[in-house]
Amino acid sequence: MKKLVLAIAFIGMGSFAMAQQTTTTPQEREAKRAEFQQKRAQKEQEHIDQMQKDLNLNQSQVTQIKALQEKRKAEMKAEFDKNKEARQAKMEEMKAKRAQMDADMKKILTPTQYDKWQADRKAKMEQRKVAMKDRGMKGGKMMKKPMTTAAPEAN
Repeated sequence: MKKLVLAIAFIGMGSFAMAQQTTTTPQEREAKRAEFQQKRAQKEQEHIDQMQKDLNLNQSQVTQIKALQEKRKAEMKAEFDKNKEARQAKMEEMKAKRAQMDADMKKILTPTQYDKWQADRKAKMEQRKVAMKDRGMKGGKMMKKPMTTAAPEAN
């Protein structure tokens, strides 16, 4: 009886978790990516405008700062691409270790214990995803403060 109740509970939790997952189409992902890039470009422009105002930059300085930022962005992308293979290898290694741990836990635990362990692990993973998503939402709403630099004095 306990096993039956436990099995029904797991099935119910599993179907609830599956219902929460939404799949996005490639068009939706592309639209989100384009929107994100547009917002990022707008924020970069606002940042430059704020610097120009706070530091009393001339147009030549603004142009040089934009060029410097573009150069830095290109360097960061190159570094990211360079390390991509190493990151993927590390991820595969972590997946293999996780699979090995699963196999070892399956040998140690009873089937009921193993199912409960997996359900707990999935619930914790979902909590982490929600927490990360919430933290990401809050991080985007930071207040912008003008720079507190004094205007250059004419000597």
